[in-house]
Amino acid sequence: MIYKFTEVLNDLINYFILGDLLLMHSWKEANKLSDDLATEFTTNESADVAFSEGIMIPMPGIENYPYTVLFNLSEDTSELAKESSRLQFKREGYSLKIENNMLALFTWPILNQFNLENIEKLIDFNRQHSNPIIEIPNGWYQIEILGGETLQEQRYEPTLEFMIQPVDAPKVVTADMNMSFQIISSEH
Repeated sequence: MIYKFTEVLNDLINYFILGDLLLMHSWKEANKLSDDLATEFTTNESADVAFSEGIMIPMPGIENYPYTVLFNLSEDTSELAKESSRLQFKREGYSLKIENNMLALFTWPILNQFNLENIEKLIDFNRQHSNPIIEIPNGWYQIEILGGETLQEQRYEPTLEFMIQPVDAPKVVTADMNMSFQIISSEH
């Protein structure tokens, strides 16, 4: 199954984050971090720990474009690997834990006041407005992230594709959490 989301915006901050929002909240509480998770992530090692423990995948370098986002849970060839697409990068080595049957791609501003009330509002908003959030079984997943452009209604659009495969146990994260996910757009 492939879930497709269009016109996904970065909220004017060049960052996306992939993860289970409620698991991130539980993790924040267990580690006694403040609701200002943005400051926590930028002033101490907590972001590195969350990344290495499979709590979230930070994605810096997201330009201010409207994106097509694909959550690909199929065994088929990725959309960005197809001949009609323009693949710019392929990042492997990510491991992600899901505990609340939910995977979301979200933006940096929620981290400024990362409390349960704001998280629940964001989840409801994303579901109502067809933003990138899907239901997915709990467990561990191996994530491969592809970026580039796909043909959408006669135009090439910046596209992020997440190849999501369940695994029995967490894999060692081998990816670099500071790797840029910048896509060069031919249309914007």
